[in-house]
Amino acid sequence: MFTALPAGFAADDINGSAAGNLIEPSGEDGVGREAMRLAGEVGEGRLGDFLGELRGADLAERGGKDEIEVAADKLGEGILGVLPGVARKQLQVRVAHIQEYIAAAMKTGLKNGYSGPVFDLARVGLLRQDSAQTMKLGIDRLLEDAGLRRALQGRRVALLGHPASVTHQCQHTLDALAGCGDFRLTAALGPQHGLRGDKQDNMIESEDYVDPALGIPVFSLYAKVRRPTPQMLDTFDVVLVDLQDIGTRIYTFVTTLAYVLEAGAASGKGVWVLDRPNPAGRPIEGTILEPGWESFVGVGPLIMRHGLTLGEFARWYVAYWGLSVDLRVIAMEGYRPEEPPGYGWPVFELLWVNPSPNASSLNMTRCFPGTVLFEGTTLSEGRGTTNSLEIVGAPDLDFNRVLRRAQTFAPEWLTGCRLRRCHFAPTFQKHKGTLCSGLQVHTDYAGYRPESFRPYRLGALLLKAIRLEYPDYELWHRLDYEYETGRLAIDLLSGGAFLREWVDDVSAKAGDFEARLVAEERAWAETRRPFLLY
Repeated sequence: MFTALPAGFAADDINGSAAGNLIEPSGEDGVGREAMRLAGEVGEGRLGDFLGELRGADLAERGGKDEIEVAADKLGEGILGVLPGVARKQLQVRVAHIQEYIAAAMKTGLKNGYSGPVFDLARVGLLRQDSAQTMKLGIDRLLEDAGLRRALQGRRVALLGHPASVTHQCQHTLDALAGCGDFRLTAALGPQHGLRGDKQDNMIESEDYVDPALGIPVFSLYAKVRRPTPQMLDTFDVVLVDLQDIGTRIYTFVTTLAYVLEAGAASGKGVWVLDRPNPAGRPIEGTILEPGWESFVGVGPLIMRHGLTLGEFARWYVAYWGLSVDLRVIAMEGYRPEEPPGYGWPVFELLWVNPSPNASSLNMTRCFPGTVLFEGTTLSEGRGTTNSLEIVGAPDLDFNRVLRRAQTFAPEWLTGCRLRRCHFAPTFQKHKGTLCSGLQVHTDYAGYRPESFRPYRLGALLLKAIRLEYPDYELWHRLDYEYETGRLAIDLLSGGAFLREWVDDVSAKAGDFEARLVAEERAWAETRRPFLLY
C-alpha cells in the first residue's frame, strides 16, 4: 500500500514566513504545530499513495474547500491505518483533531499563496515503516530472553528498585523476577524514598524489613548507611539495578548506583543495570561538579543535566574511576531519545509512575535541573503541593516584579517554556499554610522543544532577578541538607560556590555565567560521547 515519497516532496518546500503561517494557522497558538507534532510522532520515511492527492500545487490549482477536507480526512485515516494497535487506540479519539489541524494548516497555506506539498508534513515525516516496533525496557528484554538470563542461572540475585521499577505491563520488577526459575531471588534493596516509595521528604529514612510475600530481606540504602554493607553483600551474587532516573546530577539514584558499583568492585559482586529512558532526554546543561564538592547529591564530575540513561551513566562512572567490576547493561530496544513528542520519554508506550513522591510528571523531570536549585533557598519549590518542583514562590515576593526584572536581564534564558503566574499554599515544609506568590514552569504543550528550553539557566535567572529586585532578601537557607552540616545547600546543589557568588554579585552579568556554562557543556558533550548507547 505504501510507496516512497512522491516526487517533489522536499524539506526546502517550507521555510521562513510560510512556516510561521502554518505553525499557527487559525490564530490559536500551537494548532498547526500540533498537527506537525502528531505527524512527527508517527515517524519519518514513507507516505501512502494517497499523499499524492495532497500535493500543495494540485490543491492550489483546484482550491476547493471540500477537496481540502477530504484530503485531510484521507491523511488522518492513513495515519491510523499503519499504527500499531496500542498507539492506534490512543490516537483514535484524536483523529478528528488531526484532520482538523491538517485542514486548517492547508487552508491557511493556500490563503497565503503558498503551495508547498502538504506544508512541511514531508519534512516532519509520516508513517515510518518500522512504526509497529515497540520499545523494550531492559527488564522486559531480560524477562523475554532466556539467553540474557543464562549468566544468572544458579546464582543468588538481588534487586535494587523503587516504585517505578515496573515492566511494560506495569508489573513490579520484584514480582516479575520472583516468577523466573533461572535464579534465586534472595534480597532487595531500596534507594531514597524506599523500595515501595513510602517516604515523602529528604532525610526521611527507610528501615530494613522482610518482604511479607517473598520472605526475603529488603535493605535500605537511605538510612543509617547509604552504601551496601558486608551484611547486605553476603545475601547475593549479582544485583540487578532497575531504577527510573530523571537525568539530573542531584537526583540521588545516580549516587546510589555509583556506591553500588564501588561496592561491586570491592566485593566481586556483579552489577547489572536494566536500562530505562531518561525522561529529560539528551540535552546538556549546567556546570560540572567542582573537585571537593562531592556529596550525596554530587557523586563526581558530572554536569547538572547530563543527558544519560542510568546504564550509560554506569558505563561512564566505571570508566572514569577505573573500577574493576562485572558491569552489564541490559540495553533498551527501540529507544529513540531525541524523537517527539516525548524527547526522551516514549509517551505512547510507557505509563508514568512516580520514581519518587515529588516526581509526579514528565513536566517535573524537564523542569527539575532548574527548580531543584530552590531547595537551597528560603523560597518554596512546591513541596506540599501537587506540583512540586514545577512551581516556586514565597509569601513575601512579588513575582510580577521578579519576572519583569528577569525579562530585562536575560530574556534569552526564558525561552522554550511557558511561565504562568500563580499562587499556592504548601501543606507542609517551607511556608506551610501560607499563600505564596510564584510561578509554574510549563513544558507540557505541543510546542515544547528541548533544545530551546534551558531550565538551569531559567532557575539561575530567577534567583538573580530576586537578588536584584530585593537586595537584602534572605535568599539562601542555612539548614542541614542531605546529611551535610557545614556547607550551604545551594552550593551542594550547584556543585560549587560559583552560582551563589554570581547571583549575589550585583555587578555580574548574564554573559559571565553563560561563558562558563557553554565551555563546560561542550566539554561534557565530548566526555559522554563514547558511553552513549542510543
